[in-house]
Amino acid sequence: MNEFTVKMREIARELLEKGEVHMIIGWEKGRFPQQSPPAFITSADQIDRLIWDEYCLAGTAKYLLDDKFEHRKVGLFARGCDSRAINRLVQDGQIDKEKLYIIGICCSGMKDSASNETALKCQECTHPNPVVFDLLIGEPVPESDKPERFKAVEELEKKSADEKYEYWTKQFSKCIRCYACRNICPACNCRECFVEQYRVGWQGKQNNLAENQVFGLTRAYHIGDRCIECGECARACPMDLPLMELNRKLIKDMNQLFGPYKASLDTEDTPPLGKYRLDDIEEFM
Repeated sequence: MNEFTVKMREIARELLEKGEVHMIIGWEKGRFPQQSPPAFITSADQIDRLIWDEYCLAGTAKYLLDDKFEHRKVGLFARGCDSRAINRLVQDGQIDKEKLYIIGICCSGMKDSASNETALKCQECTHPNPVVFDLLIGEPVPESDKPERFKAVEELEKKSADEKYEYWTKQFSKCIRCYACRNICPACNCRECFVEQYRVGWQGKQNNLAENQVFGLTRAYHIGDRCIECGECARACPMDLPLMELNRKLIKDMNQLFGPYKASLDTEDTPPLGKYRLDDIEEFM
C-alpha cells in the first residue's frame, strides 16, 4: 500500500469517526485493474476501500451536486482539476463551500486505462496542485503554463472554412447524444439543461448531424469563459470527439481579446464575459 493511500485512509477515518463529515468522496479499485472509479465512503468500516494509484482519473467534484441539499459536511479528495471544479460550482452558486472539507492531493498525472500512458487531460494540465484545500497531502509538483495545449487549435486555424466544416461535420456525425460530456462537466451545472426543453421549436431530440452540431456548439459557448480545462468531457465521450479542441478555441480567442485568463483559480475572479471594460478590444464588433 502506497504512502498516499495510507494517509488518505487515516484522514478519512478521523473525519468520519469524529462526525466532522458524513461522507468522503475519493477513489477505489473497481471491476478492472486499470480503473479506479470514484468511491463514496459513509462509515469508518468502509475506509479500506479508499485507494490512490495511477488510475484515479475521474473527477470527484461534480458528484457534490448529487447531495447538494445535505446539511452535513462532505469530505472530498481534490487534485488541481477537482479543486478548480469546486471553485466553479461555488462561483455558480451550486454548492456551499462551508459544507465541504477539502483534502488536497498534489497530483503527478494519471494513466489512461486504454493506452496505459499518461492521460491526455493530465498531459495538458496546468494546475496539478490543488488551488483550494483545508488539508494537503504530498509536496507540490512543478507547474507550467503548457502553451502546447493549444497546438491542435492552431492546426485547425490553418484550415480553410470548408475544411473546418468538413472536420467538425465528421466529428459530430459520430455523436450519439448520450450527454456524457454535459453530465461530467463541472461547468455544465444548470438546474435544467436547454436540451431537456420540450417546447416546439426548441432544441430537437433527434440524433442527427444538425441537432448534434447545435448541441455541441451551444454547450461550448455556454461554458466558454467558465471551462476549467479539466478535460473530463473528452475523457468521458464514448465516441472520442475532440471536445477540448472546441473549448480551447474559445479560451484561446478570449485570451487574445481580453488577456490571459484561467477559469476558477479562485472564487472571486469574474470570468471575462461576465464583465465589461472600456478598454476591451472590440475588433470583432
